[in-house]
Amino acid sequence: MLKALIDLNEIVTLKGAHSKEGRHLVADDLSIIKDGAIVYDESKILWVGETTRLPEQYRNLAQSMKGHVLTPEVVDSHTHIVFGGDRAQEYADRLNGVSYEEIAKRGGGILYTMKQTNEASQEELFQTACERIERLHSYGIGTIEIKSGYGLNFEKEFEVTLLIDRLKKKYAPRIQIFNTYLAAHDVPKSFQSSADYMAKVVIPLLEKLAPLKVIDAVDIFHEKNYFTADDVELLFNKAQSLGIACKTHADELNDNDGAALAIKHGALSADHLLKISSSGIKALAGSQTVATLLPGTAFFLGKPLAPGRALLDGGAKVAIASDYNPGSCHCDNVLLVASMSAAQLKLNQAELWSGITLNASAALGFKNQGAIIPGMKPRFSLFKTESLSHITYNWGRNFAVSLP
Repeated sequence: MLKALIDLNEIVTLKGAHSKEGRHLVADDLSIIKDGAIVYDESKILWVGETTRLPEQYRNLAQSMKGHVLTPEVVDSHTHIVFGGDRAQEYADRLNGVSYEEIAKRGGGILYTMKQTNEASQEELFQTACERIERLHSYGIGTIEIKSGYGLNFEKEFEVTLLIDRLKKKYAPRIQIFNTYLAAHDVPKSFQSSADYMAKVVIPLLEKLAPLKVIDAVDIFHEKNYFTADDVELLFNKAQSLGIACKTHADELNDNDGAALAIKHGALSADHLLKISSSGIKALAGSQTVATLLPGTAFFLGKPLAPGRALLDGGAKVAIASDYNPGSCHCDNVLLVASMSAAQLKLNQAELWSGITLNASAALGFKNQGAIIPGMKPRFSLFKTESLSHITYNWGRNFAVSLP
């Protein structure tokens, strides 16, 4: 169905950011149209410009949206939405001075969520995931990446991956869901080593899932005491042989040359990057791999933020995501995370908004969204407010409304 929206206070096109591939952005790269109008159908944007210039053939379709701001669709490109239980007590214990090591000895951490997830039925996990997805969507988020990774055994990881596919089908096209296979999230204690777990669960299950065409990408937690560079090579080589894209948790707790390894395999993104080296920053700047920052995790854990300014100044394509999960960032609002971190990371408005739209789309391999330009997919977020600046300024206040 053809639609024409007019009288928008602002249309944030990001045309300038798009022309620069999301790099070296200045504020003017927002490319805002005041008193804007847009025409689109189900598949593409047909026209965008000032309301006074709306072509005559579309005027009978025009619907006034005065008092609203239209942006490219907000994307959360890194979440762990499917999990059982919560870790509220664990978070309180951390605030009260209990160490992560002590929490782990008590059975906390990822392995606690593994237990809760395995005890939950498929329907329980599905319904709680639906509640979380609807809440994210209420903030104006329209594309959501969801990782598996809390089953941590063959049967449950299989079940969760198919559950994410079920969510993807349920919400399409209103909400786009990207299904990431993260069986390599942690190594259960029942396995001798990461290599043992890779050989018995991660690779065989990937081979079983691949013919079903439900996985959009694989991911792995490349970190000391978790998964090694050899594990990453094994997984990425297998995924590429199956025609599946790659993503990675990289350089979060230590500099493991994770960014360089991601680039070597043409990964869509390298995420976290709190401990990335200067050589890793330089490598990302010269690649198509997106540097995905997860500031909410640093806030939640009380750690310094990733060197976002150095990545941006170096020329890397930088995205911002929530990392919504039960243990290290129980915050599901990427708009809030981005707005709160902007001053600390010294982001200008174009860097901030490209980070949750244009570059976040690139982190999922979606090259035809993230900017409001004729020919691109009509994926938008609509906010009832005076200007884009008011959205960024009002931390945690929700201006998002549904498109007419």
